[in-house]
Amino acid sequence: MGHGLSWFETREDALLTMRAESDEARNWSEMLSAKELERYARHIVLREVGGPGQAALKEASVLVIGAGGLGAPALMYLAAAGVGTLGVVDDDVVSLSNLQRQIIHTTPEIGRLKVDSAAEQIRALNPHVLFESHAVRLSAANAMAIIGGYDLVLDGSDNFETRYLVSDACFLAAKPLITAALGQFDGSLTTIRAHERNEQGELNPTYRCLFPEPPPSGTVPTCAEAGVMGALAGILGSMMALEAIREIVGFGESLVGRLLMVDARAMRFETLRYRRDPNNPLNGDAPDITDLSGHR
Repeated sequence: MGHGLSWFETREDALLTMRAESDEARNWSEMLSAKELERYARHIVLREVGGPGQAALKEASVLVIGAGGLGAPALMYLAAAGVGTLGVVDDDVVSLSNLQRQIIHTTPEIGRLKVDSAAEQIRALNPHVLFESHAVRLSAANAMAIIGGYDLVLDGSDNFETRYLVSDACFLAAKPLITAALGQFDGSLTTIRAHERNEQGELNPTYRCLFPEPPPSGTVPTCAEAGVMGALAGILGSMMALEAIREIVGFGESLVGRLLMVDARAMRFETLRYRRDPNNPLNGDAPDITDLSGHR
């Protein structure tokens, strides 16, 4: 009798699961047009993505800070993947020296605002994506309003001032952040969800747990001064897009608490684990950053 009851419960559970999956399938298939089903077919057949994952991408909104070396490939792959809304913050214009690595821009676009150049390329690549341009410099005055309008933020900025501003704003706005940086032949990437807790109930680390303070001004040469390998920007920018897709769809292991480091000279990838610093000023034991007043 016990065996029969167990079988009945298992069968009922299976039927409920099948009905739920059937309803979910109907829901996502209604969200995607025939053209979208064909466009994203190679995603949809992936077990880890499927129709529900593709529908989640369509519903998602992602903000990219900078339409430069990192932002350019990230934007293109996010658009190709079908992220429903893409926002870009960049007040710069396209210059000839950008084209060695910023592949979203083309020669005829020189002198044009990067957000306008990027918008045109994204529309040509995927007309199903809503593109939002923010032709401003991110600052303490506008960061919360801009970041607060998106589900996820990718920081492809090229200066420490902006990186710390973005990381602090994302924590205060409770938004996940994917941040990357480039050197001449090296780069790094990590995901920050400092407003959340891990499976053990511990607070996740912040950007400031990894890099407590920015280096002194003038000690790190700029891209223009030191140079950068263009294809490396493509690698890191594409990986930012992949991490964004992972965060939206929910497959595999996130880079939360892990810093991925790339050495292009040796073509070596290494991962460094890092933990929350109880002395960090954001979610530490005695936090003292509660707004963006310390930023410009």
